Amino acid sequence: MAREFTRVGVVGLGTMGAGIVEVFARNGLDVTAVEISEGALERGRVTLTGSTDRAVAKGKLAEAERDALLARVDFRVGLDALHDVDLVIEAVPEHLDLKQRIFAELDRVCKPEAILATNTSSLSVTEISVATSRPNQVIGIHFFNPAPVMKLVEVVRTVVTSADVVADVEALCERLGKVDVTISDRAGFIANALLFGYLNHAVGMFEARYATREDIDAAMKLGCGLPMGPLALMDLIGLDTAYEILDTMYRRGGRDRRHAPAPLLKQMVTAGLLGRKSGRGFYTYERPGSPKVVPDEYTPPAGDAALADGARAIAKVGVVGSGTMATGIIEVFAKAGYEVISVTRGAEKSAKVCEAVKTSLNKGVVRGKLSETDRDAALGRITWSATLDHLADVDLVVEAVIEELSVKKALFASLDEICKPGVVLATTTSSLPVIDVAMATQRPADVIGLHFFNPAPIMPLVEIVRTIRTSAETSATARAVCAKLGKTGVVCGDRSGFIVNALLFPYLNDAVRMLEASYSTADDIDYAMKLGCGYPMGPFELLDVVGLDVSLAIQRELYLELREPGFAPAPLLEHLVTAGYLGRKSGRGFRDHTRR
Repeated sequence: MAREFTRVGVVGLGTMGAGIVEVFARNGLDVTAVEISEGALERGRVTLTGSTDRAVAKGKLAEAERDALLARVDFRVGLDALHDVDLVIEAVPEHLDLKQRIFAELDRVCKPEAILATNTSSLSVTEISVATSRPNQVIGIHFFNPAPVMKLVEVVRTVVTSADVVADVEALCERLGKVDVTISDRAGFIANALLFGYLNHAVGMFEARYATREDIDAAMKLGCGLPMGPLALMDLIGLDTAYEILDTMYRRGGRDRRHAPAPLLKQMVTAGLLGRKSGRGFYTYERPGSPKVVPDEYTPPAGDAALADGARAIAKVGVVGSGTMATGIIEVFAKAGYEVISVTRGAEKSAKVCEAVKTSLNKGVVRGKLSETDRDAALGRITWSATLDHLADVDLVVEAVIEELSVKKALFASLDEICKPGVVLATTTSSLPVIDVAMATQRPADVIGLHFFNPAPIMPLVEIVRTIRTSAETSATARAVCAKLGKTGVVCGDRSGFIVNALLFPYLNDAVRMLEASYSTADDIDYAMKLGCGYPMGPFELLDVVGLDVSLAIQRELYLELREPGFAPAPLLEHLVTAGYLGRKSGRGFRDHTRR
């Protein structure tokens, strides 16, 4: 039988500590909430009452429930008030020496059977536990912010934590309505170990001026369905907190260079640019603590006029290819009012593409997203062809053929001979160097990458990839076309993975390494990222959907270009691909899909 917790203590009443107090009190536990001074205690009280008042205003908590909740909390100054609690959780700033001092004092104050827990997100629970005479009763209980809302709790056991203590804490998490994942004491645990490498990579991308802050954030929100972009998330977390977590992970986690804080991060922290809490970080906010972003000197100009500045007029578009991506791109352009010439290799393939486009447009009608008149008008704008010569008078060509460089180069050499001067030649490659394709022509200034995401009619993002030879006029034209299509175009340089894949796939690879090391299960890792970070899919769910062979190919391209040891494909990923376990399309990947 799990022990019965009746009174718990919380040390530290900042945003996280006050949230933990609320979680306990909401679930019928009496809480002793402790701070270092009367001023800090009052700030904690204000944070708690503000949160519960907002819950009442939103109809998520009755007034009587709020009053009962607040009545369960005893606000006190000093650790001596914790002498009779069954469990105490510490939620003070992430400094090891501070936590060790607190735990040494808790060991003296608390009754012998009390469990001592830390909410640390990155420090060693083991190093904290040895400050006590009861390391077997010390455990990590890592809540996520905001604690009343986020469902995940990472339960972190050390090598000496008692099995009974682990079981009691797991039962408590269930009582609190949380989903717990139990893991061992390792730098970053699950969520932070996977999240912060990705965040740091995004900072490095911005620092190198590879893309703007707005485009990096938009790419990850729209391309991956994430709730926030990485730079906006860093501002929310706090750049000082992010720096401390990364630095700790770098020192504790084998000195992986990807966890070495980006130099810009250190500079911003030193300058007091800490994110929302200071009113300025990667973005500028209305005031310290406000979530409202306001324009600053880095905010790009808004409006269609800014997009169209320098752009060429585009009326007729050619799309080359017969696969799923080509079919979707044809539909997107035709619905947006462009004349489209679809070119495939033969009449049979043209017929298949035509049928696929008609089927997709008909689905739009059935779902009420498209009128029959608009459907017929879109189909009327498309010309079906099996010869490149019909592209002689188009204004833009979008290539969507197989991802083989030799094939694309040969195609672009042909387009160079056929197309009129001034035509924008675009490739939809997701991984190959655009410059290699551009140099197959005599007009590299007119060549650009337009990386649509699948399915093109639905996904709102297009990565606009400039090479070092792409002209400003070509870039402006691509941006204006994306705007007319109703897409968000994000501009980046010609580097392997562009924005989305360069940030996404190393994170997926890290998850595979975590599984490979038997640190956690695929299910728990997926739970951690979905419930702890708000990701729409866990890494292993996503890998099985994308295809392990596709993922491996992209990871290899990233590694070959960047030569970063941490980007080397995880051996487990290579072994699964070799064994033919490619994900959903083969019936088995990280999970067996034949039984579902």
